[in-house]
Amino acid sequence: MAKLTIGVGILLILIAIGGFVATGSNHPTALIPAGAGLLFCIFGALASSSELKKRMLWMHVAVTLALLLFLGSIKADIDVFRLAHGAAFEHPIALEEKAAMSLVCLLFVLLCVRSFIAARRTRLAL
Repeated sequence: MAKLTIGVGILLILIAIGGFVATGSNHPTALIPAGAGLLFCIFGALASSSELKKRMLWMHVAVTLALLLFLGSIKADIDVFRLAHGAAFEHPIALEEKAAMSLVCLLFVLLCVRSFIAARRTRLAL
């Protein structure tokens, strides 16, 4: 899961760079997902520890951050749906970038929950 966390971090950084370039490099707020991506990379590196407790701690920190990012950007998912059906928005690129971050975070949360459940079942089976 640590490698997945780093991969999610890299994906968020790429989304941020794409959004920044798509806005003509005029809006530095388009780089906000890069900050979150950097945190995911750090948490993934820290979760690469061989110690079980450290690995668990940093993965739980990473999934908590992903959940907060998803919950904070649900509105963007709804607005992108509205955008696809003809609604007009002032900054559609920013909206699409935020929705992409939201969906990446949701997918990460779901994969982590599945992994946590499997790890618990494995520990209880021993």
